[in-house]
Amino acid sequence: MPDYPDATLTAPLEALLLMATEPLSALELAQAVEVPVAEVTAALEMLARFYDDTGRGFELRHVGQGWRFYTRAEHADLIGRWVMEGQQAKLSQAALETLAVVAYLQPISRSRVSGIRGVNVDGVMRTLVTRGLVEEAGSSEETGAMLFRTSAVFLEKMGFTSLDDFPPIAPYLPEASLLEAELAGQAEALARDDASTHPAHEAALPHNKEDA
Repeated sequence: MPDYPDATLTAPLEALLLMATEPLSALELAQAVEVPVAEVTAALEMLARFYDDTGRGFELRHVGQGWRFYTRAEHADLIGRWVMEGQQAKLSQAALETLAVVAYLQPISRSRVSGIRGVNVDGVMRTLVTRGLVEEAGSSEETGAMLFRTSAVFLEKMGFTSLDDFPPIAPYLPEASLLEAELAGQAEALARDDASTHPAHEAALPHNKEDA
């Protein structure tokens, strides 16, 4: 078994990382332990290798601008089952499904998320925004509806550095492309009907209410 790195520096670093609620930069850690940044960076890299070499259930990873502990990918199914069974569920099943739709189809409006999920998602979207997992992303040039995207907090919680790190969409939203095509056709049909039977300002009211 590999030797544990010198605990004089690594033990305080571990303590700080365990207590942190967000990634800590080498500079922040160096200031806390009053050690040069280069030494802290070297110690963090040694710790990361040590955890890898000893097969721990967690890993020390550099994400974005900081370091943080994460559970290993091979234990994702176990942790997912544990969370979904309700032992430590922080988000409902509805919230998780809605978050998945936003993550893979962003930027996206509430009405489109509702159409894909088949239910009203206003309350769920408010929860996701309140939790800091989803944020506003401007308005649609075509409809004026507010658009939403996942936040930097979401990437951090998932252990991703960018949207490019997302796994393939198929296992999570296998019918997404079909649903999107169907919704687009329905939207065009509704728009034609509204334009022919109602004044423009009246036709816009239901849409604005839904996406407000």
